[in-house]
Parts: sequence; structure tokens; C-alpha cells
Amino acid sequence: MDHLHELLGLPAVDFQHDGGDAPRPAAGAAAGRVGVDPYEDEDHTWEQEFASFLATVDPAGVRALIIGQWGESYEEDSSYPIGLVTAAADRLTSLEAVFVGDLTMEESEISWIQQSDVTALLAAYPSLVELGVRGGTDLVFPPVRHERLRSLTIETGGLPVQVVRGVLDSELPALERLDLWLGVSAYGGDTDVADLAPLLAGTRFPALHHLGLRNSEVQNEIAAAVASAPLVARLRTLDLSCGTLGDEGAAALLEGQPLTHLEVLDLHHHFLTEPVERRVAEALEQHGVRVDLSDRCKPWDDRGAAGRYVTVSE
Repeated sequence: MDHLHELLGLPAVDFQHDGGDAPRPAAGAAAGRVGVDPYEDEDHTWEQEFASFLATVDPAGVRALIIGQWGESYEEDSSYPIGLVTAAADRLTSLEAVFVGDLTMEESEISWIQQSDVTALLAAYPSLVELGVRGGTDLVFPPVRHERLRSLTIETGGLPVQVVRGVLDSELPALERLDLWLGVSAYGGDTDVADLAPLLAGTRFPALHHLGLRNSEVQNEIAAAVASAPLVARLRTLDLSCGTLGDEGAAALLEGQPLTHLEVLDLHHHFLTEPVERRVAEALEQHGVRVDLSDRCKPWDDRGAAGRYVTVSE
């Protein structure tokens, strides 16, 4: 996984306390990424780096904040940086977007990132419109109500069902985009398709027009559920990428409700055979749907479906 390139439509820019006299973008013109490398600078903490950030930029102008590496992420959970960010709410008065855990594989495997209750950010920032999280270990998301949140992304190699239930039980009337990386059971992904029923029924999140149910080892079952889900009729974009989708799931999509109203159907990283891939493309592209069928994969071995793999797990 790579570092974010942008947040809230703003380019991601690394903040460095020792950046010298190099010009910095205006506080509201970039998404500042605050992180520390525990191996490069053992004596400099994330708290010190964040304090330098607030002292260097105009806190009142910051619109997007990216929480990068905060130390040994497999030893200290994200409540450490989140606590510091929530304590600065009276200074970060224009903050609209936060991403927690922007770590690459070289910094930490996604399953090693120790998360916490990320809804503390929603409580502290009622004007937040975008929240992103990377890592599902110890992630907590109790049901909340938030009037402004428009985008929620949770990237994991294994998403705990309690988190899914907390999200789906939340009152998020402005939510337009929801991306859930469900992952695999070996890394804590115990969400069953049945757990997604309240979402797929279309009774939650009245403003939702983009849905991503990605990176799942049960992608065929998800596709089958989506094929008849009432929610799909009001979506503009549907993302079922990065999982174990095969011909079975693609056939369910083709045989289910029409998807010709979609602007985008993202199925990249899939296990479709070439004939089925062509069927999907021909059925939808003639109606103007942009279909991403890139990255056709082959199972690891000759075990067929049992050899399929998701993009991100450990």
C-alpha cells in the first residue's frame, strides 16, 4: 500500500519539523501528513512533531490532516495521536478531513497497525466531512450520529463485524461515500454477508451514492447479494474490487437487477475468465457504464477458487 496522494481533494504534503527555510504550502492548500520514524529519530515523538506542525502552519486554516506513523504502531495504538488531535479542536477550527494510519507496508503491515475508537474524531469535529482509517486491529466504531460526514473509508486486511455493525447503526444523514475493505478471516475479517443486510436494503444513509465492498474473500457472495439489493438502484458507483470475485459472482451481477444506471463499476483485481469478462464489459459499456476489469488474477495453485487471494490481508 502507498501513502495517500491526496485527501479532501488536496495534495498530501509531508510536514517535517526540520524542513528549514523551504517554502511550505498555505495551511488550507494541502493535506498535511504528520508522522515520525521511530528508527530515524528515536528521541522525537509524534506529539512533538504535531506541536511543531501547529506552531508552523496556521492551525485555523488547516482543512485536511493525515496521521502517519506515530511510532511503533504495533505497540502503541492510535488513541495516542487521536487524543492529541481531538485536544486541538479549538485550534483546528476549519478541519474537514482526517485520515488515521497512513502507513506503507515498509512502515507496518496493515494488520500490525493498532487502531482504537476513531469516532472520538467525529465527536470532537462536528464539521468533519471525510474520515479515513487504515488498519482493523483493535478498531472500535460504536454507533454515532454526525450531521456532516460525507465520506467514510475503512481499509483493513480483516474488518471486525462489530465495526461494521457500529457503522451501519450510525446516523449519518449526509453520508455519500462508504468504502469498507472487508479482508479475510485469518486477519480478523469475520463480517458475513448477512451483516450487510441493513446497508443493502437501502434503509440506511439516504444520501449514499457510492458503495465500496472491497478486498473480500467472500466477494462472490457479496456480488450475489448486491445483485438484488434495493440500495443499488440509487448508486452511481459500485466498487467490488480487490477481492476473490470469479465467474460465479459476475454471473450473479449480470443476472440480477440492471446495472446500466451506474457511472462506474469497479471490479479490478478479479478471477474472471476471459469470456465472462467480455460478457460483463459488453453488457454494460454499451450503456455508458465505465467498467474496470483490469488486473485479472490467477489462483496461486490448481485448487481453483481455494487459491484465490485478496489484494491486502496481512
